[in-house]
Amino acid sequence: MSATAAVRRIGVRKTGRRTKRGTGGVGVSGWVALTLIGLVVCCAVLAPLLSPQAPNAVDLSGAYQGSSGAHLLGTDASGRDLLSRLIHGSRTALIGPFLVVLISTLLGTVLALSAVWFGGWFDQLVVRVVDAVFAFPGLLLAILATALFGSGLTAAVVALSIAYVPYIARIVRSAALRERNLPYIAALQVQGVNGLRIALGHILLNVGGLIVANATLAFGFALMDLAGLSFIGLGVQPPTSDWGAMVGTGMAGVLQQHPQEALFASALIVITVGAVNMLGDRLTERWEARS
Repeated sequence: MSATAAVRRIGVRKTGRRTKRGTGGVGVSGWVALTLIGLVVCCAVLAPLLSPQAPNAVDLSGAYQGSSGAHLLGTDASGRDLLSRLIHGSRTALIGPFLVVLISTLLGTVLALSAVWFGGWFDQLVVRVVDAVFAFPGLLLAILATALFGSGLTAAVVALSIAYVPYIARIVRSAALRERNLPYIAALQVQGVNGLRIALGHILLNVGGLIVANATLAFGFALMDLAGLSFIGLGVQPPTSDWGAMVGTGMAGVLQQHPQEALFASALIVITVGAVNMLGDRLTERWEARS
């Protein structure tokens, strides 16, 4: 067996071992976080079946009712059932961050892998552009986008996706650059393996755990940012159910001794973000432990 072939075998075994280790072992806290996230996702998917009433059904005569058989969590200022609105609000609370993370992760990973593989002036250009965008606050970019293109979820998602690209790209580039300089990559090149195959089949595979971990953490940040935009009226617009918007509209109820809308919506945001961050931390710890 040639020396290059031996190194290649080691690299392949290394790739397979890392992939296997990355499939489990997130610990008790990780499984608790996964369970909480799973419950929220189930609520979002099964919202029409789980909601006891229509989320936008207005009953002004039943404003600010307390917990009862008809309204388990009470009603808001328009007499709408809070439980139904919270369940349906999980949809917008999850879909927005998911799109932000999906778009930013795809763009950031492509930029990082391209910069690492081609190197030279292209790598320096990517680094400079990433640093320039990174210096611009993401939430401010989202506010500017909604001011230019109008309030709504679409403009906020696009703006935050662009703002999150540098965060993903810098982390992936750092890990991919280290992987790029390992001996088995040089051995694969000597063997004549296609560059795209090396980048996708080996480098990307070996840094995939880090990408997943940081995408998970980014999801929590995106959820908070989008909830904040909805809170100030620049994100999801009424009467659509959304946790951030419900916190905003519920502030008037707090002043009238009816804090349930803002309280329940805030609690769900905190619990979901906490679970996502907990899972992201466990995934990051696993990556660092085996790097």
